[in-house]
Amino acid sequence: MPRRLLALLVLLFASVPATASADPVIVGGGDADQPYPFAVSLHSPTGKLFCAGALIAPTWVVTAAHCAFDKTPAAISVRAGTNDVGQGGEVAQVAGIIVNPAFNTQSPAGDIALLRLAAPAEAAPIGLATAAAPGTATRILGWGQTCPKVGCGGIPTTLQQLDTHIVEGSKCTSVFDGTAELCTDNPGGKAGACFGDSGGPEIVRDGDHWLLAGVTSRPGNNDPVCASAPSIYTSAVAYAPWIAEKTKA
Repeated sequence: MPRRLLALLVLLFASVPATASADPVIVGGGDADQPYPFAVSLHSPTGKLFCAGALIAPTWVVTAAHCAFDKTPAAISVRAGTNDVGQGGEVAQVAGIIVNPAFNTQSPAGDIALLRLAAPAEAAPIGLATAAAPGTATRILGWGQTCPKVGCGGIPTTLQQLDTHIVEGSKCTSVFDGTAELCTDNPGGKAGACFGDSGGPEIVRDGDHWLLAGVTSRPGNNDPVCASAPSIYTSAVAYAPWIAEKTKA
C-alpha cells in the first residue's frame, strides 16, 4: 500500500462525524455490559470526541500517537470512569504529551502516545498484559462510529464492546510489524473498530480483571470501509518498557 494512503487511513480512523447516531452498536458490537473505568474518551476544546484511550496509572493515559501528535495539552480533555461519552465520571486536563519517537505521519510505526494528566484521576486504572499471542481472546472498546462507511453515521452515547481474537499477522494485508503490533480479527467478516475508536483499548481477561494488550491503530487493509478485514492494534506488551521508562516517578 502507498504510504500516503496508509497515513490517510490511520488519521481517518481517528475522525468521527459531528452528528449523533441512532444505531446502538459499534460495528458488530454492543453496549458495554459492565463498567470499564479505565476506558477514557478524548475530547477537543469544543467537547467533540476524537479518540479514546486507557488509563494505566492515576496520572497517565495510553492512546494512539496519531490521536495526539499534532495537538497541545490544552487541546485535549479526558473523561474517565464512565461508559457515557458525555456525562458522568470525571473530566481531567492534560499537562503533557509524549509521542513515541518512531511515529511519523508517513509510516504506521510507533503509533502509541502517553498523556500526562494535570491531576490524578480517581478512576481505577488498568494494568498491562505480559503476553498477546495469536489465538488470544480479546475485547475491544470504544465510542467510534457504529456504521462502516465514512460519514454514514455518528457516535453512540454508550461505550461499545466487541469480543475478538488476535490472529496471525498475515491476515493483516496492510503494512504490519509483527514485533510491535497485533492483528485482530473482524468477527463474521463485518465487525470491528471504526472511525473514532482510535487509541481505544484492546483488553484481555486475567482472572477477575482486565489487562491492556493493545491500542487501536488502523485498518488491516487498504479499504476505508470499517471491519472489512482484521484491524491493527499497537501492542502494549511490546511497548511496555517504553511506557515504564516514560511514566516512572
